[in-house]
Amino acid sequence: MSELSKEKLLEAYRMMRTIRDFEERVHDEFAKGGIPGFVHLYAGEEASATGICMHLTDQDRIVSTHRGHGHCIAKGVDVIGMMAEIYGKQTGTCHGKGGSMHIADLDKGMLGANGIVGGGPPLICGVGLTHKMRGTDGVGIAFFGDGASNQGTTLESMNLATVWNLPCIFVVENNGYAEATSSEWAVSCDNYADRAAGFGMPGTTVDGHDFFAVYETAGEAIARARAGGGPSLVEVKLNRYFGHFEGDAQTYRRADEVKQLREEKDCLKIFRKRVVDANLLEHSDLDKIDEEVAALIDEAVQQAEAASPPAVEELLTHVYVNY
Repeated sequence: MSELSKEKLLEAYRMMRTIRDFEERVHDEFAKGGIPGFVHLYAGEEASATGICMHLTDQDRIVSTHRGHGHCIAKGVDVIGMMAEIYGKQTGTCHGKGGSMHIADLDKGMLGANGIVGGGPPLICGVGLTHKMRGTDGVGIAFFGDGASNQGTTLESMNLATVWNLPCIFVVENNGYAEATSSEWAVSCDNYADRAAGFGMPGTTVDGHDFFAVYETAGEAIARARAGGGPSLVEVKLNRYFGHFEGDAQTYRRADEVKQLREEKDCLKIFRKRVVDANLLEHSDLDKIDEEVAALIDEAVQQAEAASPPAVEELLTHVYVNY
């Protein structure tokens, strides 16, 4: 923890706070009926995206899941453009045509959320191969959930990355549920990281409520990949605060489960306590960030609501790439 400068600590907190407030606000606005389509929220999982993406640059590429807002923000995608995209507006990062499940920003190295379960890992093998063939030190990160970890696309990608010694990190964000199915019912091993041995790569399980644990573990895996050491599997154990999707009744969870998680396993509360107790930051430093982020989210919603949808004549543009 002491290895991170005050500026980096503030950056980490701002990133996590931005993700949390963004998702809480999307939850509220979706309930009002202003947001079209489906929405899957990342609230509660902020330390994972933040602890990993803080090691990355724009040349590094990530792929996400249907639950991709947090990964976007951590990778540096513009929050105002993201909100407009979720609202389906022309000012969005994908001109309002992608929406929540297909939000992307290639300039920032965010190759997109993905509505296909297990659709991201094969893409990141292409990223890894590109960096290897071009001789760069760039890496590719594939985020996927405990459900996607059982998909053949994911397992084949892990095998391919090892065979070709690609600079790829496979991140299983294990929030305990594949939609409504407990991960304890769906996987034969206690930890997803145990599967790494079958592919000849290192595997680590880390507490996803602890930013510093995620940051350290990710740093080691990413440094290894940059140095030509090949792929790694990182399992981040964490919890989501909302349902699989907005509108999910969550009858598969205990009545007090989320309340208890918010009280005892909130990564922002844990981060704040640790840095203040260690005299690395003051409460006032963090309170100021809270105020600034709240204002940013307000602005993002206001601009999204005021923006126009894509014009009818533009709806079929950007569907195919012209080479």
